[in-house]
Amino acid sequence: MNFFLESIQVFFLSLWYNIESFIHLLVPRKKKNIAGEVVLITGAGSGIGRLMAQEFAAHGTVLVLWDINQEGIKETARLAKNGGASRVHCFVCDCSNKNEVYRVADQVKREVGDVSILVNNAGIVTGKKFMDAPDSLIEKTMEVNTMAHFWTYKAFLPAMIANNHGHLVSIASSAGLIGVNGLADYCASKFAAVGFAESVGLELLATGKDGIKTTIVCPYFINTGMFDGCHTK
Repeated sequence: MNFFLESIQVFFLSLWYNIESFIHLLVPRKKKNIAGEVVLITGAGSGIGRLMAQEFAAHGTVLVLWDINQEGIKETARLAKNGGASRVHCFVCDCSNKNEVYRVADQVKREVGDVSILVNNAGIVTGKKFMDAPDSLIEKTMEVNTMAHFWTYKAFLPAMIANNHGHLVSIASSAGLIGVNGLADYCASKFAAVGFAESVGLELLATGKDGIKTTIVCPYFINTGMFDGCHTK
């Protein structure tokens, strides 16, 4: 019965969102002006993080790039500067390490200023069946995909609250909405990321901080290398 009701819900939501998208083809949405905003992107050394950095660069933002891969963020910085970014700052940071997140966050605040758009994008996937995944990899998945969001929010949200201005972006996954065979730990981490972002967004609204916007992105498989070898019907 639940499956039937959920299927009906998915059908009508899909219908509504397609109609909405068609309407906005004719009547474009008002675009948010982000020129001059300080945008921090975790996992900016490759994949979606690099693509977002290039997109933000075209809108006159100040970019703060985090990744554990120094060469990766250097290449992203080069592409962003070529794309029009006025200022790009690179920081090597292991987002799975709470103390390192706080340390690098303090460095960002000293050298760049308060972050006004935070994009939690860093993510990993073990790619193993649950019983085949080593405990260490499961723990690392939860630390990067979920717990890192807690620490970055703790680090950068206070300034947004003080100014009642900012935007929190969580790059989650469609695997954060439905269980997927072979992705037990990944799904768990993304379910948690979605729930966390939704809850904090509601907390902000409840306290009257309507100047801080929240966005949760749940992509399907994207051809950035992270899910090479995955197949779907």
